[in-house]
Amino acid sequence: MGAENPIGVSHRGHVSKAKIEVMIPSLIYWALRRLLELIVLRLRSDAANQVEILILRQELMVLRRQVRRPRCHPADRALLAGLGRWLPRERWGSLFVRPETLRRWHRALVARRWTYPHRPPGRPGVATGVRSLVLRLARENSNWGYRRIQGELARLGITLAPSTVWEILRRAGIEPAPRRASESWREFLCAQAAGMVACDFLTVDTVLLRRLYVLVFVEFATRRVHLAGITANPTWEWVTQQARNVIGDLGPLKFLIRDRDAKFSKSFDDIFRSEGIRIIRSPIRAPRANAVCERWIGSLRRECLDRLLIFGQGHLSHVLDEYIDHFNRHRPHRSLDQRAPQDGNQVPKTAVATWIGIHRRDRLGGLLHEYELVA
Repeated sequence: MGAENPIGVSHRGHVSKAKIEVMIPSLIYWALRRLLELIVLRLRSDAANQVEILILRQELMVLRRQVRRPRCHPADRALLAGLGRWLPRERWGSLFVRPETLRRWHRALVARRWTYPHRPPGRPGVATGVRSLVLRLARENSNWGYRRIQGELARLGITLAPSTVWEILRRAGIEPAPRRASESWREFLCAQAAGMVACDFLTVDTVLLRRLYVLVFVEFATRRVHLAGITANPTWEWVTQQARNVIGDLGPLKFLIRDRDAKFSKSFDDIFRSEGIRIIRSPIRAPRANAVCERWIGSLRRECLDRLLIFGQGHLSHVLDEYIDHFNRHRPHRSLDQRAPQDGNQVPKTAVATWIGIHRRDRLGGLLHEYELVA
């Protein structure tokens, strides 16, 4: 019993703030409960108290034969330490603990009362948020070393030693620059996609077996689709005019990817070259070289055109306008973190929604469904 350490107290006499907050209500409850029991005992007759004392002593003897070392809660220790001070020395034998244990419990209560929060020795630790920020800067900037990261933190008002930044990176398994300077294919392609656009023709056969040609442009970075025009006779003059119409809607570009279709004439290429855009022609019979545009055409056919009968050019224009607006404003994209092309800079709404709070909007007669949270 003498070597037992009170719950919540370390060998140095310190106790955590959380444990104190948990123990204080327990001590108050036990004190009030014992106070009420004392009042009840004072109101009872002496004969009844003496009989109860004899019964309790006999129960105590039985328990001592069965339990070698009783386990006490902090409230039990506080109560025994407090009442033991009032008990005469010749009656201390009735307690199941030794006198020095009671005194030790009392000293622990006093030490706990006068223990103040303190900081452990050594350098203070780095906050979890700062550590996460260091790792984020290292991941998002592969050519930054620990000195560059430390300087960026200082600009943000976060004071951190360069050696601390180096230690955080080392423990996370991130090597300092220039070993991390080699970028991945994903990073390379994302950087190149900012100035690239692809174009291609697709054909649609109407109910009367009339073939219509559709010219579309797809931006690599945002996956935004532009409908250039629809015609049954794609001459070089028409194609050149569509290039003049659509080039103003495209962002700053460096490269235009197209196949070797004869409909793309020299005048078509000159429109883009005049804006400093380089024309890249895909190899012969290699649709995968223009994969972004081919993928969009496949989605258009699977989700829309293969499930409709097109009656004419006007009908096709309406269908394509509806689908492209749905594609650009609502349809989620895995390459854009499940966001729509024109909403790529917006953070998705987080809400716990039920089916009652979801509104469905139908497009193209219910062929396309769009879901939104009810305001």
